[in-house]
Amino acid sequence: MSNPGQPTVQEGDTGDAVKRAQRAVRRTPNLGIVVDGIFGPATKAAIVDFQSGAGVVPDGIVGPLTWAALPDGGPMPVLSEGSTGAVVSSLQTVLTNGADQWGGVTPGGIDGIFGPHTRASVEAFQGWGHVTVDGVVGDQTWSVSLAAASATLETAVGLGYVVS
Repeated sequence: MSNPGQPTVQEGDTGDAVKRAQRAVRRTPNLGIVVDGIFGPATKAAIVDFQSGAGVVPDGIVGPLTWAALPDGGPMPVLSEGSTGAVVSSLQTVLTNGADQWGGVTPGGIDGIFGPHTRASVEAFQGWGHVTVDGVVGDQTWSVSLAAASATLETAVGLGYVVS
């Protein structure tokens, strides 16, 4: 199971379990859902839509059967200056390939090291994506929809980096 031990969540609930459910639905992909930890009417509608297509009773409640049917809803890692590794390399690749869209600011190479040039590229991307410009790649930045291919930054970088 990709979402083990998760509590049942439904409209009116808030918190990390709701964020996990929202991230999981975004990965179906339903790019219209916002990962904010608030289970409101839009989240309920997205859950009902997912349940209808997954053969689960479409009640808008994320219980054991829905959790089992959803993809892994774990978070992507939070990346900032000083982060290193394959996920940073993948991020740098996506930022380099799409830099023309967000002002031509590239990370200055693909070396797996999140330094000042990568931060500047992330900030340009965040401005383009209309999210908080802080140079930190967290839930809000991972959820930015890319113009092509019905993808988000997290799907373009690769969901192999999800923190379970």
